[in-house]
Amino acid sequence: MTTSTSAPVTAPEQHAVAARTRGLRKEYGSTVAVDRVDLELPEGAVLGMLGPNGSGKTTTIRMLLGLVRPTQGEIELLGKPLPDGAEQALPHVGALVEGPGFHPFLSGRENLIRCAAFEPLLDKRDIKQAVEDAVERVGLAQAAHRRYRGYSLGMKQRLGLAAALLVPRKLVVLDEPTNGLDPAGTREIRKIIAELHAAGSTVLVSSHLLSEVEATCTHVAVLHRGTVVAQGELTELLQAGGSALQVITPDVETALGALRSAKISARPLGEGLRVELAGTSAPQVIETLVKAGVGVYEATRWKTGLEELFARLTEAEEAERGMSAVDTLDGGPR
Repeated sequence: MTTSTSAPVTAPEQHAVAARTRGLRKEYGSTVAVDRVDLELPEGAVLGMLGPNGSGKTTTIRMLLGLVRPTQGEIELLGKPLPDGAEQALPHVGALVEGPGFHPFLSGRENLIRCAAFEPLLDKRDIKQAVEDAVERVGLAQAAHRRYRGYSLGMKQRLGLAAALLVPRKLVVLDEPTNGLDPAGTREIRKIIAELHAAGSTVLVSSHLLSEVEATCTHVAVLHRGTVVAQGELTELLQAGGSALQVITPDVETALGALRSAKISARPLGEGLRVELAGTSAPQVIETLVKAGVGVYEATRWKTGLEELFARLTEAEEAERGMSAVDTLDGGPR
C-alpha cells in the first residue's frame, strides 16, 4: 500500500486594499465628470491623486465617501460595499473635502465639540480631550477660542483637518489639504501625513501640486479628463518613465557626434547632454565617449521627475484617446 501526498493548493497572494473602485462613472446631465475609473488604494499607503482642476479628483473622492452616487460602477471602502456598508465603514474614515463647513458664529473649539458629539467611535467622556488633542495637533490651539467667521483660509483648513482627526482612523482622505496654507503650514501637513502613515493609517491625498505629491506619497494615481491614466508605486512609475544618463562634458558637439555614430540617442541638456539607455548601457556610453576623446566630467543616472512623468502621461492620453497611457507605460495593452 502506498500513500501519496501533495502540497496544499493556495490561492495567489493578493495585497489588501483600503478602497477600490471598478468602472466608476459619474454623469451630470450631458457632462461626464468621471469615466471608467478603476482605482485601488493599498492598505497602509499614502496615495496621491494627481490631476489638473477638472480632472475628476473631487468627484471621485465624493463618490468614494458616499457623498455622491455614481451613475455606474462599484465601490468598496474598508472591505464594505457602498452604499450598503457605509454605516460600518465610514466611522473609520476621516475626510477633508472641498473645504470645511462650520458654524460661523461658534469658535473653532465649539465647532469641534459639536463634530465630536456625532462621532460613533468617541465616548462622551473623551470628547473634551479629543478636541484639545486635535487642535494641538494641527497647530490651532492658540486660535481655538476665536469665532470661525474670523478664520483665514489656512485656519479653516486646519480646523477641517482637526475634525477629520478627532479619533484614530483607518483611512484619511484629504482633498487639497495645503490650500491656503503658508510654507510653515504646508510642512505641518506633511508631518501629519507622515505620522498617519507611520501609525498604519491609509491616506488619500488629492492635489494638483506635483511637488507635494512627490514629497509625501508612496503611491500615485494620475487622473486626466475623468479617467485614470496611470497608477502604482511612485518609485516604480518614475523608474518606468525611462532610463537615461546625464553626462556633463565641455565637448557637447563632439560627444553628440560620437554617440550618434554609435546609434545611441542623445540630446544637449544644460552643461552636457542626456543619453537614452534604450538598447545600450551606461558603461558602453562612457566607453564610446572616451574612445572619441571626449572629456567626461560627470555621468549620473537621470531621475525622471513627477512633473515630467505627468506631462508625458497626459500628452499621451490626448494623442491616443483609444489607448490608455497606463498601457503605453507598461509596454502594451493587456
